[in-house]
Amino acid sequence: MTETHQILLITFTSPTSPTSTTSSERVRAAYEEALELPGLRQAAILERSAEGILDIPENHVRGAGVPTVGGGVVGGLVGLLGGPIGVLIGSAAGAALANARENHQLAEGGAGLIVLSSRVENGTSMLVLDLHESSPEAADALAAAHGGTLERLSAEEFTAQVEAAEKAAEES
Repeated sequence: MTETHQILLITFTSPTSPTSTTSSERVRAAYEEALELPGLRQAAILERSAEGILDIPENHVRGAGVPTVGGGVVGGLVGLLGGPIGVLIGSAAGAALANARENHQLAEGGAGLIVLSSRVENGTSMLVLDLHESSPEAADALAAAHGGTLERLSAEEFTAQVEAAEKAAEES
C-alpha cells in the first residue's frame, strides 16, 4: 500500500455532562497513544481555555537532535584531516550547520501550529499529527476511541496554507 504524507487534526470539545472526561484529558490520552502510530513525524496538542488563552502543553518531534549530532560526527570525521584541532573545529562546525537546519525546520513546524491555532475554539483542544500514513484505520480508531473529530489535510495543501499565511504576514 502506498504512503501518503498527511496532517491530521483531531478536535476535542468539552463534554456536556460534568461527569465526562474533559477535552484536555481526552486529548492527552490520545496524544500518548498517537506517539505509537506508525509513520508519525510530529505531534502537538493545542488547547484554548474558555477565556481564549492558547497553550501548547505537549509536542513531540521524532528524531529531534539526531541531525545535529550527526552533523557533529561527520564534521569531526572530516576534521581528522587537520589533526586534533581539526576534529574539534570540524565537530563544532558540523553541529552548528546541522543545528541551524534543524532549527529552521522546527520554526516551520511552529508556523504551522500558529496557522492552526485559529481553528481551536474557546474551551476545546486539538491534537495535530504529521505522519506518513499507509492506512487510515489506526488514526480513525484513535479519534473514535477518544471522542475526537478527525480532519485530514494533505501535507502539500497544509504547506500551501502556511506559506500563504506567511506571505500575508510579511505584506502587512
